[in-house]
Amino acid sequence: MGRHARSPMGRRTVRQWLIATILAVSCCLCGSAFAQAADNAASLRDKYQSLTPQLARNQFHRPLYLESHELPSALKGDIYGVLNYPFAAVNGTLNDPTQGPANWCDVLILHLNTKYCHASTSNGGTVLAVNIGKKTEESLSSSYRVQFNYRPAVSSADYLRVELSAAEGPLSTKDYRIVLEAIPVGDSRTFIHLTYAYGYGMAGRLAMKSYLATIGSDKVGFSSAPDPSTGKTHYIGGVRGLVERNTMRYYLAIDAYLGSLSSPPNARLEKRLTDWFDATEQYPRQLHEVTRADYIEMKHDEYQRQQIAQ
Repeated sequence: MGRHARSPMGRRTVRQWLIATILAVSCCLCGSAFAQAADNAASLRDKYQSLTPQLARNQFHRPLYLESHELPSALKGDIYGVLNYPFAAVNGTLNDPTQGPANWCDVLILHLNTKYCHASTSNGGTVLAVNIGKKTEESLSSSYRVQFNYRPAVSSADYLRVELSAAEGPLSTKDYRIVLEAIPVGDSRTFIHLTYAYGYGMAGRLAMKSYLATIGSDKVGFSSAPDPSTGKTHYIGGVRGLVERNTMRYYLAIDAYLGSLSSPPNARLEKRLTDWFDATEQYPRQLHEVTRADYIEMKHDEYQRQQIAQ
């Protein structure tokens, strides 16, 4: 036997050491992830407690709190709200590794500007191909394709977190993030935190300014601020109003989708379309864009096109 040859016992020892090392590293990573989930759950519970007065009494007439932030090159909207669905149903629907991505497509398509959504999985991960366009019917070729990476974070019995992110968006926007985290509140309710955020450069800033100076000039958000010239309170406009409106539309889409699951499968699409539209019409100053008939017809056509394409 050569001087450097290893005995079978030696080879087994090396393999055992490698396996033990891999398992130890995996355990450390899993332990770290679960520890982070526990910390996030505790933080969200603290937020729920601190928002109890605002959730009980607000202008939305539902347990909901909204805030927005305008940074030099980014916008961010956050909604905290209580939904009347058990945590297990929310977690099993929106955080499921198999059906979760397709379910998210059914959520996103409810938004006026979403024209198409398809989820696909490869070795590189799961991607949602989402077409963004006008609030009226249009061809896919005239809309903008955004590639969202879908990432369900580690969840536990009392916490979930799902992240959608895209490097680029329409009108030179970038760094899109849609993040949902949730915890149970009792046996039949769930407290969720939804974040909708994106960045923009000079071209994106100019495009948004052009929109807000023309067809978006009369649009407002939900937050209010005093007018320096009159001292009266008014709804904010501009880019903060823009991000608040879209954050609310996505929140209402999640609510409408979850609410449709109790209906027979062949009735779910119609229920979530009507529920989403009715919910947006509770805030006509901010969210009214089209008639009910036009919205329902447009979304039926887009959903049919989505099914055929897939």
